[in-house]
Amino acid sequence: MIKIIYNEAELNREMLLKTLSGKKLLAYFKAYGTDYEFCRFYKLEYENGMGFMFMINSTLIICSEDDIAVDELSCFIEMNMPFRIEGAQQILERLKNVLKDYQALNRTVFEMLPDETTASFNEKFVDFNPKLSDAYEILSEGFPNIADYGLWFTDTSHRCRHGVSKVFTYKGCTTASIVFDIENDVLVGQVATKISSRGSGYAREFLKWLAAFLRGFNKKAYLLALDIRVSYYREIGFRETAHEFVLERFDVDKESMQKGKLTNES
Repeated sequence: MIKIIYNEAELNREMLLKTLSGKKLLAYFKAYGTDYEFCRFYKLEYENGMGFMFMINSTLIICSEDDIAVDELSCFIEMNMPFRIEGAQQILERLKNVLKDYQALNRTVFEMLPDETTASFNEKFVDFNPKLSDAYEILSEGFPNIADYGLWFTDTSHRCRHGVSKVFTYKGCTTASIVFDIENDVLVGQVATKISSRGSGYAREFLKWLAAFLRGFNKKAYLLALDIRVSYYREIGFRETAHEFVLERFDVDKESMQKGKLTNES
């Protein structure tokens, strides 16, 4: 049974803290609670297991340790048609075989590692509190299909105000965001550099510094990469910690759809 959550006490925090997906759910619950139509949290209860999920705008994230049935879940997905589905791999594996409008895309989890170059990094070029419009301008070049500014600004500013997320820019041309910081695990996302500054090494410098900066607070930083970005993060020395896949819709013209398509989806 899929039941909407109205109270934080219904969450199994211990279970959710075991995965990045679960921590993301907890972060968004902290930011939004249960008062917003575009961010809904659900509990999954079945005889063979339980779990949680939440949908923020067009992304559905599923969290569970159990291999629960997907009949009702697939119906929920077909009714709501999120663009992306991510999370518990054993459940996505079953959904992959029943959802005809979705394809599977490879994704790699990297741990961000500093190196000796951070010793010469000039922190004065980092803006710790940039104008969000400036960060969005950079992102819009790196991600042409990013949500419109109003939607992105509303979500990002809300999470930042609630202490869940933080946005940085470097030299006015590179940006990255902390998606969440929970139990000393940090997820970094929305990394981009302006087209005019690509090849400068700014993103590499900045991400290495960010890894060192967070490690100074005893935090581990992670980021997620579809196949097209994997070689870049390997080259700069980040460590692969996990491989997974996400499901994305076929019928939406998104840039990412051909970037990590699985060669064997059997």
